[in-house]
Amino acid sequence: MPSERLDKIIASQLNISRKDARTGIRRGMARVNGEAVKAPDFQVKPGEDIIEYAGEKLNYKKYIYIVMNKPAGVLSASEDKNRQTVTDLVPDGLKRKGLFPVGRLDRDTTGLLIITDDGDFAHRVLSPSKSIYKTYRAELDGDITEETLGIFSREITLADGTVCRRAYLKRLDRRTAEIKICEGRYHQIKRMFGVAGLGVCRLERLAIGDFRLPDNLKPGECAEFHKNELEPIFSGNANSLDAY
Repeated sequence: MPSERLDKIIASQLNISRKDARTGIRRGMARVNGEAVKAPDFQVKPGEDIIEYAGEKLNYKKYIYIVMNKPAGVLSASEDKNRQTVTDLVPDGLKRKGLFPVGRLDRDTTGLLIITDDGDFAHRVLSPSKSIYKTYRAELDGDITEETLGIFSREITLADGTVCRRAYLKRLDRRTAEIKICEGRYHQIKRMFGVAGLGVCRLERLAIGDFRLPDNLKPGECAEFHKNELEPIFSGNANSLDAY
């Protein structure tokens, strides 16, 4: 692995700025392989050299992958001056610079959201060419009829003329449905149900590809996952549509 500056590595692994990392290093807060280092530009090999800062050993990870059960009322954004964002909910032990949500959920939509600092991974998830389906559970203000199912069995043209690719709808009960879409247009599911004359009272994302929201994550909670554990996102989409 190529060498990198000590201040860059420390800042990337902790929730601090490069400026703060440099200041701490100059004050003697950093050690590399047991030796005190006061030069911010000291070259280290991440993952090979043992780096300590403020008495704590850095567990180096190039990227981090966080799975969250997003609660209602929180913005899918990295930061906002006036409102709470999903990155505000990340516990201190997982926080680091550069975190962002992979895609977005509307403010009042709950459920599965992935937060990372790996841009290439996010691009794979969001790329239209991958056609990765997201699964939602929708609670509606009216009955799901055969006409509703028929509307969702083909492309839907929204009120503004936007044509959406076919969604897959499964009726769970009279007013609850599971829906799969592979696009992420603004308020898309709500607008699609609007074409069918239905309003969405509650919307929760259950899965991305074949990766499902863990049952043990309560709203507002999150957990770190290894990148390999998220591979079901990219597999099985065709099979997952068989029941629709």
